[in-house]
Amino acid sequence: MGISGNWAILPVKPFHLAKSRLAGVLAPTERESLAIHLFRGSLDFLVSTDLFMGIVVVSRDPRALAMARAYTTGNVHALAETGAPELNAALTEAAEYAKRCGADCVFVLPTDVPFITRADVQMMNRASGYRSGIVIAPDRGRTGTNALLLAPPDVIPFAFGENSYVAHSRLAMQADVICHVYESERVALDIDTPPDLDTYRALMAARQSTQGVL
Repeated sequence: MGISGNWAILPVKPFHLAKSRLAGVLAPTERESLAIHLFRGSLDFLVSTDLFMGIVVVSRDPRALAMARAYTTGNVHALAETGAPELNAALTEAAEYAKRCGADCVFVLPTDVPFITRADVQMMNRASGYRSGIVIAPDRGRTGTNALLLAPPDVIPFAFGENSYVAHSRLAMQADVICHVYESERVALDIDTPPDLDTYRALMAARQSTQGVL
């Protein structure tokens, strides 16, 4: 079962606005379908790990919230985003909500990190030791943040966006708390650009081919 006080946060951008950087290779309906597929996969993953006391899906998309409410396992909470649409503000709302529910730490996972595993989450949890501090899993360019653990949930402000890896590291230093960096090729792969999409498709095809042989 989940460690006491460990909650996950899954922020979800409105599906019709997601993956705009793929506009050159995917039609609007294709980008929307990809966003929905990635969201379902991410939420299924978080529930299946059985490592969290609760999971907060924060979004202003009614469909994402309805999908979250449909889950009967995993203690999934659908939190409607309020105020101006901004990722860090939404994450702050979700972290405050989780803290009110008893969260001692929060694990933030964007929806487009499809190859993360239960072992990755366990190792990030272990790195934190559930002490005051943060654990960052950077993207392949070591500029973005592909997973983030905060203990407690408000130990630093959220700084997702351009160069968020550096920003989160700097905020931890300013708060005088431990900052662990978790390196994983699986977690480092997100789907933002056409080359990312090509890599994702190739890895999925290889996985399906292997499963077919088995």
